[in-house]
Amino acid sequence: MKRLVARLWRLIRGPLQWRILWLAHAKFMVGVTGVVRDDAGQVLLLKHRMWPPDRPWGLPTGYAVKGEEFPLTIVREVKEETGLDVKPGRLVSLNSGYRLRVEVAYEALHTGGELKIDGFEILEAQWFSVDSLPEGMQDSHRRLIEDTSS
Repeated sequence: MKRLVARLWRLIRGPLQWRILWLAHAKFMVGVTGVVRDDAGQVLLLKHRMWPPDRPWGLPTGYAVKGEEFPLTIVREVKEETGLDVKPGRLVSLNSGYRLRVEVAYEALHTGGELKIDGFEILEAQWFSVDSLPEGMQDSHRRLIEDTSS
């Protein structure tokens, strides 16, 4: 039976193989977070409207869209949420094991743009030094900041 399945698999090369694999495997959303710093080393934090009221502060984050490279997700999300431009840097975290998502985090450097927050998702945007992070911050984001501080 295994040989028959292997032979059939080799015969259907190409798009049909990809469709079968897509149907047979788990689907995940990819959440991408950016540890955005300015030239002085301060970190950009956003007060998110739709996050829990006791933990509204966190890093810029959003979901990758189909076909988007993950570093470019953070560029897009920061621009949409704050109006700021960033240059993505190195991958700093990759977490799986969640039911429907995978989380990816990159460092990013603020390169320009004018601060104009998206009032729908974001209530406030501020730059913070690593030593003065606000209360009500996501624990995982605090760890990302601490782990990427030099």
